[in-house]
Amino acid sequence: MEQKTCRIGCIGQGGRGRSMMELLLDVPGVIVPAVCDLVEERIDNAIKTVQKKNNNEYEVHGYSDYKVMLETEDLDAVFVATTWITHIPVAIDAMKAGLHVGMEVGGAASIQECFDLVKTSEETGKFCMLMENCCYDRKEMAVFNMVKQGLFGEVIHCEGGYRHDLRDEIVLGRENIHGRVWNFMHRDGELYPTHEIGPIAKILDINRGNRFVSLVSMSSKSKGLNEWIKNNKGTDYDLYGTDWACGDITTTLIKCANGETIRINHDCCLPRPYSREFTVQGTKGIFKEAPDDSNGTIYLEGISEQPHKWEDFNEKYRAKYEHPLWRDDDTVNFVGGHGGMDYLILAAFAESVQLDAEPPIDVYDTATWMAITALSEQSVALGGSAVAFPDFTNGKWIDRAPSRRGRFCLETICDEFFEGENE
Repeated sequence: MEQKTCRIGCIGQGGRGRSMMELLLDVPGVIVPAVCDLVEERIDNAIKTVQKKNNNEYEVHGYSDYKVMLETEDLDAVFVATTWITHIPVAIDAMKAGLHVGMEVGGAASIQECFDLVKTSEETGKFCMLMENCCYDRKEMAVFNMVKQGLFGEVIHCEGGYRHDLRDEIVLGRENIHGRVWNFMHRDGELYPTHEIGPIAKILDINRGNRFVSLVSMSSKSKGLNEWIKNNKGTDYDLYGTDWACGDITTTLIKCANGETIRINHDCCLPRPYSREFTVQGTKGIFKEAPDDSNGTIYLEGISEQPHKWEDFNEKYRAKYEHPLWRDDDTVNFVGGHGGMDYLILAAFAESVQLDAEPPIDVYDTATWMAITALSEQSVALGGSAVAFPDFTNGKWIDRAPSRRGRFCLETICDEFFEGENE
C-alpha cells in the first residue's frame, strides 16, 4: 500500500514530548511542520531537531500558544505531551479544529472532562487516541496472544502497577519544569493508571463486550518524599515538611461487568526497582511478571512440565507465542523508546491518521482509562468506599462492532496483515 504523508503538530516539548517527537519523525510518511511549548528554549531545540531529522526539506514553525498553531497550520493531527491536567483540554480544542489527536498518558482531573472528550470526538468525527505504549510491549503482547488462543482459559483476575521510584523527578519538578510535583502535592489517589490498565483492559475486552463497573481505592500515609528531601536536599530546602497529599502507595480494586477483578498499585515515593507487576490469571493458568520487568514466570495446567511449578516465560513460551509485530518485523527493526513499544504506538497512531480511520485505542478507551484517577481520588476521600464507574459508551459496550482490523489491532490477532513477513 502506498504510504500517505500526514502532517502532525507536536504540542509540549518537555522530556517526554521531545523524545516522542524525535521517534515520530522516524515513522514513514510523517511530517512535523509545527511545534509548540511555553518555554522558548524548548521551541528552538524542537525546531532544530526536526530540521536535522528532515535535512531541512520543509519549514518548521514554532509556537508558544497552541491555539494559534491550531488556527494557523495545515495539519492532519496533533501529538499532545503537555502536563497531565492539560491533556484533555488541549485535545478537545484540537478535535474542534478538525484534527485527530494522539495524547500522552496521565490521569483525568475530573469525570466531566472525560465525558466532554468523548462528546467532542463523537460530534467532530475526529479520534482521540491515548498513547499507551505498554499495550505494545513485547511481553504484554505475547501474553495477549496466548489469552486470545485460550491458553489461560477464562480470565478471572488481572494485576498491574506503576511501581517506579520517582522521588527526585517529583521533588525537583519546579527546577526541571515538570508538572508531576503539583499533582503529588494536591491530589491523593491513583495518579498514573494507564501503563498497567491499558494491556489489562484490552485482554478483558473493556468497552467491547465488557466494562468497568465499580472501583475502590485506598492510600497509605505519605513519608517518602520528605525523607528523600532530608537526605538529598537538606531540611533547609523549602519543600521539606510539605504535607504531600498523595499517599506513598495507592491500591485500587476494579470490578468488571463480566465478573473479573483487577488490582493496580501506584508506588512512586519509596525506594524500589521499577516494575509493572503485570499478571493474568485464568481457569487454566497464570502469568506473573518478574520483579525486574524483563521476564516473567508462567504456569499452565496440563502444559507446564511439573504440577504446581513455575516455568520461565522467556525460555519456553515467549518466542513460541510472540505477537506478529514482534517477530523480526520491519516495524521493530528500529528499536527506540522503552525497547520498541514507543515506536509501535507512534506507528499505530500515524497509520490511523494516514488512513483517517479508527485507532487501536479509541476515545472510549482513553476516557475510561484516564477516569480511574478521578474516581480513585473520590474513593480515597471517602475512606475507601466503592464508587460507580461511568459508562462512556452509553451502553454501546454491550454489542459494539468489532474494531478495525490491522497490524496494530489490540482486540484480536490479525494474522492476514502479516502473511509472508514472519516466516
